[in-house]
Amino acid sequence: MFEQGFKNNIVEIRGQKIGLGESKLIKIPVDRLPTGTFIEIPVYVFNGDELGPTVLLQGGLHGDEVNSVELVRRMLIDKSYKIHRGCVIVVPLLNVFGFLNLSRDMHGKDVNRSFPGSKSGSLASRMAYYLMKELIENVDFAIDFHTGGAQRNNFPQIRYTPEDERGFELAKLFNAPLMFGSKLIPKSFRNQCYKNDIPVIVYEGGESLRLEENAIQQGINGTLRVLKHFKMIRKDVEVPQNSMSIQITKRKWIRAKVAGLFNPKITNGSKVKKGQVIGNIMDTYGETNFEVKAPVDGYIIAKNNFPIVNMGDALFHIGSI
Repeated sequence: MFEQGFKNNIVEIRGQKIGLGESKLIKIPVDRLPTGTFIEIPVYVFNGDELGPTVLLQGGLHGDEVNSVELVRRMLIDKSYKIHRGCVIVVPLLNVFGFLNLSRDMHGKDVNRSFPGSKSGSLASRMAYYLMKELIENVDFAIDFHTGGAQRNNFPQIRYTPEDERGFELAKLFNAPLMFGSKLIPKSFRNQCYKNDIPVIVYEGGESLRLEENAIQQGINGTLRVLKHFKMIRKDVEVPQNSMSIQITKRKWIRAKVAGLFNPKITNGSKVKKGQVIGNIMDTYGETNFEVKAPVDGYIIAKNNFPIVNMGDALFHIGSI
């Protein structure tokens, strides 16, 4: 896997060339604020001394997914990207506008539904265009970091494209607590990379607008396991090992059958049995108490942390093997 045709002899981004053994911070201008202030995307390039695979590590595609930004930022501070072989291209925060506005979107549009983008389109479309044009042409594979949204907390997990054998192998190398194949979404980053024969795995951990230490550390450890496998970092770098990932084959959302105050009875990632009471929904007057039961044996992939629910709201994402 990725054993020939390496692209890191000379990496070129925005006309700047980064040769073997060189590192550089490149700022890609995207737009101006109404005040005239430039908004730029910081891109760190770490090119090793030897030829090897080039990997893109990307956070903040959705602006409110701060866990992904912190994960990449922390690795930068810890010098985890001291690359000896191959090249790592790092984007700690892609969706700058969404981040500033505490929003998933960029001016009302989802960047992750705007690929392949357009040079003259909306801001989200232009962001997608420059990501594909300036960065993706250089890489062999990518790890895209995300979190759950709308008070939904995702237990640390890797998602891969079922049709992509190399993506499946990367998911196993990452070795998150949970892993499963996920269908391609039209106009998404992963879908566009798949069309260009570039494997992408998606790490999901935590929820939007919240920092969660376990999710951050699991993401860092998984990334280092991938880099160490390809001999991109020193052999003596210690990386904690998980037990083998639990591979989920079927998934479904458990939804509220009544409205009220939701009280989960289990922690995220728990193994559950069919018929087990995993939560309660109560009305505000204490007259009703509706039990939420697991419909199948499986594992909790994600749970809703918002206490007020309406009929039909998602409560738990459950996966079975």
